[in-house]
Amino acid sequence: MSDSETIRIYDEKAGDYAARFASSSPSGSLQAFMALLPVRARVLDWGCGPATASAHMQDAGFDPDPVDASPEMVALARTQFGLNARCATFSDPLPSAHYDGAWVNFSLLHASRAALPGHLRQLHEALLPGAILHLGMKRGSGEQRDRFGRFYVFYQTSELTKHLEAAGFQVTHTHEGEEAGLAGTIDPFVLLLSKKA
Repeated sequence: MSDSETIRIYDEKAGDYAARFASSSPSGSLQAFMALLPVRARVLDWGCGPATASAHMQDAGFDPDPVDASPEMVALARTQFGLNARCATFSDPLPSAHYDGAWVNFSLLHASRAALPGHLRQLHEALLPGAILHLGMKRGSGEQRDRFGRFYVFYQTSELTKHLEAAGFQVTHTHEGEEAGLAGTIDPFVLLLSKKA
């Protein structure tokens, strides 16, 4: 089930979030992801926020499908970038065997720990054979709310690797680092690239 307080906060701070993560060019991790996609790939941007990544993917000739649970984030994606973003939660169904890739960047960390395996299986079913999944999560243990009240679940890299493998993915690359988010704290993160086996 989606965390209604987290969605409310993203609605309230959509403009601040968009300004904090605005970029005129794709990040290194997005470039690495796009380099693995076929021409005109159809890509799920699951938990897209203001959909900056989708805008970069569209500019690169791909066909992004930006989805977010926050109506205000979806409105920003539509007005700022002219994207056909849509409002849905992780619990809403995805089309089967539809996408060449999925960009899931620091969004599934808001789902409950118990729900993560099911969401990864859902992604696996939505992807075509050989499709690429980018997953960005925060590293650590347990769960907590940040100073705004957003709900987070933290994972170790090895734990996420096991979850991905159990869902039918082959992890091909991991990158760990630290970054300051909207709340101002510097948090450890991990980016995982995997392929639908």
